[in-house]
Amino acid sequence: MEAAVGFGHRDPTWFLFPATQVNQNNPNMRGLMTINFRALASLVLATAVVAGNAQTSAGDGAAKKRTTTRRAAKPSVQSQIEELRNQMTSQSSQINALKQQLSERDAQLQQAQQAAQAAQAAAQQAQQAAQANQAAISENQQSVTSLQGAVTDLKANNQSLVTTIQDNQAQVKKAIENPDVIHFKNVTLSPTGSFIEFATVNRTHALGSDINTPFTQDPFAAADASHISEFYASGRQSRVALLAQGKVSEATLRGYYEADWLGTGVTSNNNQSNSYVMRQRQIWAQAQLNSGWVFTGGQMWSLATAYQKGLLNRSEWVPLTIDAAYTTGYSWERQPGFRVVRIFNPQWSLGVSAEQAQTLAPNCASAGTGASCPVNYLLGQAGANGGLYNGAGQPGATSSAPVTTYAYNYAPDLIAKVALDKPYGHFELYGVARFFRDRVYPEMTLVTTTNPTTGVKTVTVGGSSAGAYNDSTVGGGVGGSAHLLTYQKKINLGLEGIYGDGISRYGDTQLPDVTLRPGGQLAPLHGFSALGSVEANVTPRLQMYVYYGGDYVGRRYFHSGSGYEGYGLYNAATSGCGTEPLPGTTSTTIPTGAANGFSPSSPGSCAVSNKDVQEVTAGWWYDFYRGEYGRLRQGFQYSWVERNTWSGVNGLSPKAIDNMFFTSFRYYLP
Repeated sequence: MEAAVGFGHRDPTWFLFPATQVNQNNPNMRGLMTINFRALASLVLATAVVAGNAQTSAGDGAAKKRTTTRRAAKPSVQSQIEELRNQMTSQSSQINALKQQLSERDAQLQQAQQAAQAAQAAAQQAQQAAQANQAAISENQQSVTSLQGAVTDLKANNQSLVTTIQDNQAQVKKAIENPDVIHFKNVTLSPTGSFIEFATVNRTHALGSDINTPFTQDPFAAADASHISEFYASGRQSRVALLAQGKVSEATLRGYYEADWLGTGVTSNNNQSNSYVMRQRQIWAQAQLNSGWVFTGGQMWSLATAYQKGLLNRSEWVPLTIDAAYTTGYSWERQPGFRVVRIFNPQWSLGVSAEQAQTLAPNCASAGTGASCPVNYLLGQAGANGGLYNGAGQPGATSSAPVTTYAYNYAPDLIAKVALDKPYGHFELYGVARFFRDRVYPEMTLVTTTNPTTGVKTVTVGGSSAGAYNDSTVGGGVGGSAHLLTYQKKINLGLEGIYGDGISRYGDTQLPDVTLRPGGQLAPLHGFSALGSVEANVTPRLQMYVYYGGDYVGRRYFHSGSGYEGYGLYNAATSGCGTEPLPGTTSTTIPTGAANGFSPSSPGSCAVSNKDVQEVTAGWWYDFYRGEYGRLRQGFQYSWVERNTWSGVNGLSPKAIDNMFFTSFRYYLP
């Protein structure tokens, strides 16, 4: 029903709600429609009443003024009301139908909302599933990437494994055909360090010495041997070495032996290199624990010797000289000892050792009226042959003077050293404690008698041993070394030295340790040794070196009678230092016999003492070949040596100078 009746309103359509225009989804619109229908019903009833009254009034008037004209009959109020009721009933039916439609649409809307919510939940689930699928896809991609990497690594590992197997096969083949070491049960044996040498030496002033130089015996300028040169060839420095090594769970065990042929039976001694024939250079046993402790016992380089790295044996720094006596200023010993080393880390090492002691024969001179060096003491003796020490005497028909002397040592030399290793060098600091002792006889005298017929004087010992006592004194010193690696580690700059009292035994020259007091007690001499070095690896095959060093010992003297006795006397005789002596003889028969040509003499009336010995050395080593078959090398060395003395009477101090040329041709085992 699209038509509606309006009552007195400017817009008669304001309350019309065509079914096709109702917003079924708007609940406010549905409420408004209900209110409008109620208002409409009220309005219709009011209109009907008013219209009825109006008609009654109008009827009365009309009756009075009725004309003969007849108007059409109007519907009655009752019929209008009925019609309105019918309309309202129809509209009510329509409204109910609309309500039904609205209810149905509400249900549909609710279903739609529920469906939308379900769809939204499904969408969320789908999104979550999509995210999970994306994560799974990403994880799968990572797994694929990881798998591809694993495959790549597996290929590389396989290739590396193949290479390793090939290398191992090559190593096994090499170990069988060309072994680096010899396997004896669970021990490896290595002769590395062994070499064969042909060497020569030419000196401008004769010494009668092989390729090792006794520096304190260089002849003074006036000596007969100083006016003639010498040349010698030698293979005696050839060396054999053997390292045995085995490992247990907690340590590495080692034994090492090294020898050459530079010893002689009649001069073997304990002085420095302990060179008993076949010359024992080194022979020691060692246990290196995994905890960093190292215990070593046997004959070895002294702990006072400079090292290249740490403080382990076989890492000593040794000058590159062909001269087997090395060079002046170099501090060293090779002697029996027991050593304990603690390796704290790759940088720091600490070592202590107790080593063979030996007091070099006291050096004493006297000058002046009534002055004499004491003889009332006992320090040691020549070796007892039954005790396997050297008891040989000086050559000569009537000589009984021993070649060597062994001190009665009451304690070993004690040494402590700390070492620091850096990428640019190696540094050391150490101390040496030495103990000297002799037995003194205060009541001992010398009795001189003269044969009235021949006039020969004989000196005998008199007095008594009453009041004899043992006298001891302590010496020692401090030392150190520094070796800097420069110019891409191709150049090694070194400086080392030792300073103290009674430490000359540790110097290369072997200057005296002690002199004597007037009462017979030992008096240590002050001294020092110093050495500067430059070693350069010019090419992989060429190595060059330059050294300058010296050993020094100080004066020490005492009043004796109207003169002095001791070492480095100012009033020492010098009158014959500039006069060449005649050669000596070895015959004491009558007639005196002729000189046999092998007895050089030192200048007479020349009692000066050594002050220092200095040396400049330069040389090279060139490797013709260096590889798996060993090493073939050639060397050359030049040395300039100067021996200086303490000045005596008139301030004269003779010196000795020598120029020495060495060559070497060596083959080293690989």
